[in-house]
Amino acid sequence: MPDQPLPSTERLLLGPGPSPVSDRVRRALGAPPRSHLDPEFVLLLDDVRRHLTTLFNAAEGYFTCALSGTGTTGMDAAAVNLVEPGMSVLCVVNGYFGDRLSQIFRRQGAFVERLEGEWGRAIDPAQVERALADGRFDVVGLVHGETSTGVMNPVEAIAPIVRKRDALLVVDAVTSLGAVPVDVTAWDIDVCYSCSQKGLGAPSGLAPITFSSRARQQRMLLPDFSLDIQKLEDFWVRRQYHHTISAPLIYALHAALAELHEEGLPARWQRHAAAHLALVEGLASIDLQLLPAKDHRLPSLNAVRVPKGVDASVVRDHLLSRHNIEIGAGLGPLAGRIWRIGLMGSGATLGNVSRVVAALADALGRTPGR
Repeated sequence: MPDQPLPSTERLLLGPGPSPVSDRVRRALGAPPRSHLDPEFVLLLDDVRRHLTTLFNAAEGYFTCALSGTGTTGMDAAAVNLVEPGMSVLCVVNGYFGDRLSQIFRRQGAFVERLEGEWGRAIDPAQVERALADGRFDVVGLVHGETSTGVMNPVEAIAPIVRKRDALLVVDAVTSLGAVPVDVTAWDIDVCYSCSQKGLGAPSGLAPITFSSRARQQRMLLPDFSLDIQKLEDFWVRRQYHHTISAPLIYALHAALAELHEEGLPARWQRHAAAHLALVEGLASIDLQLLPAKDHRLPSLNAVRVPKGVDASVVRDHLLSRHNIEIGAGLGPLAGRIWRIGLMGSGATLGNVSRVVAALADALGRTPGR
């Protein structure tokens, strides 16, 4: 029996990730291979680290790199380096990935208290302040852009509350970094992690992460070897062997970060915001609305309410088979109730917005503006 052939047709990826990659990033994947400690390759690592430091706005004293793995690897790295049995962690849970973060902290043996919020609404900073009132928590975990609901939690308002209680703050920026402002220095974040395949516009397989000096000082003595931030710093900075990182993925991330640098962060954030607003307008023209209220929305991930009587999976299948467009399904309690449309990285364009709105109109038998 012949092997399954590689994909040969283009597909527009407008789900919750991965996002589309540009031709420049795709070409970078095919550059000649190098070993992980090759003199040319380590200079690329320096470039990647420098660009990621700027992207996180990480001040002196932070250590920033890209882990081999996905956003969930970033979650694991935050937990294994900061948390040990007996510690107390407060985790904000108003979506699927807040729940996952709480599970990962619990696997480290921590006592985890979940601050539950409504799926589809940003957490109220006053809730966090009340939960932290007695000062018993060592770590607070929070998702910035909740991929399951299209909600952006107000990290900038919550961070000062956490610092006042002298707890370490861990922030998930998997679906926000590169698409909306993330500022670990101004927000006084201790660990912030993301992924390569969403707002950055690179393939999946790498997880940008940054640790503050405070977090590094409180690092556990023996975290998991593969995610030990001290050993990773030895590799990225001091060229000591740790693991064989993927050269093609670093090439691709390097190209994506170069594109980001050339575009400029303010322009990139504005492009994502403009694509989001155009999508909201286009959806309204075919009588579709987003789940979160206007001031709770994450521009890079749009949670669209499925109309009553419509089978969400049938519409998704129609977009895939007839229009070659992928959008995401709802997770957990939102399964069957929302579609998730990602506008991230090079995919955040007005042309892509027009395509997906037209495809949804076709699938639903609706005429825009009527």
